[in-house]
Amino acid sequence: MERRSVIKNIGGLFLTPSLLASSKGKKPVLRVAHLTDVHMKNELEAPTKFAKCLHHVQQQNPKVDFILNGGDIVFDMNKANLSAINDQWNLLNGILKSECSLPIHYCLGNHDVWWSEDSKGQTDYGKKYSLEKLNLTKSYYSFTQKGWKFIILDSIQLDVDNTWFIGKLGDEQFAWLANELKNTDPSMPVLVLSHVPILTATLMIKDNIVNKWQMSRGDMHTDTAKIIDLFYQYPNVKICLSGHVHLRDKVQYNNVTYICNGAVSGAWWNGNNRQTAPGYGVLDLYADGSFEEKYVNY
Repeated sequence: MERRSVIKNIGGLFLTPSLLASSKGKKPVLRVAHLTDVHMKNELEAPTKFAKCLHHVQQQNPKVDFILNGGDIVFDMNKANLSAINDQWNLLNGILKSECSLPIHYCLGNHDVWWSEDSKGQTDYGKKYSLEKLNLTKSYYSFTQKGWKFIILDSIQLDVDNTWFIGKLGDEQFAWLANELKNTDPSMPVLVLSHVPILTATLMIKDNIVNKWQMSRGDMHTDTAKIIDLFYQYPNVKICLSGHVHLRDKVQYNNVTYICNGAVSGAWWNGNNRQTAPGYGVLDLYADGSFEEKYVNY
């Protein structure tokens, strides 16, 4: 394909290696750390490495105000028994209690849902167990702090066959999101957090591509176009954070910057995932809606 045709077909999609806005002379109103895909387990020195990451976050200068946890909080609940699930959460909470003094806001990842076929009748089945552990009444919610609005989404829905997950919001959550944006002051900048990316270029990085790329129903939101159309109506939506793929990229589409950060666990506590080292994101948020961000290898 000729270069002009490539540019024409890409349209509004750009990879953005540089910062969105210059902040010289301005002071951020908030500094936020984005930690995703911790996958806590008692193997491969994961507890020690996670504690090291938390110390690294808390030693940032200027200091971080709070953490956004992007999901896949524990290693894997999907087909585990309750004893194994309890062990993962007890380990995580013990580390947080002793090693972290920062507030944390959570969203759920696909590994934070209990989908054991033999346990569907139990009261903790599905998302209920994790929501109770996190003291959340719903899996999606919003809050405001220092002039910014934070919208936490739930990317993880059962597919039509009710056997596995798909990345999407569903009608009820999408209506809630639309209402949240409608009722937000247009001058208030918005940051959206999801586990599964709403938009990412990382899915093009695959081995042995023959004549086309393929992605599964859980790799990226399947309602991407619908969400992007909604965001287009609200220029105060500035940032969408995600994880899930354990790779780092930044894509700007229209006026929204989609940042997929690498995993705290890297390749599931076994080094780098391709060229993305274990790490976390740091974002400096300004009153005018501009921001600076970086990915930190701890």
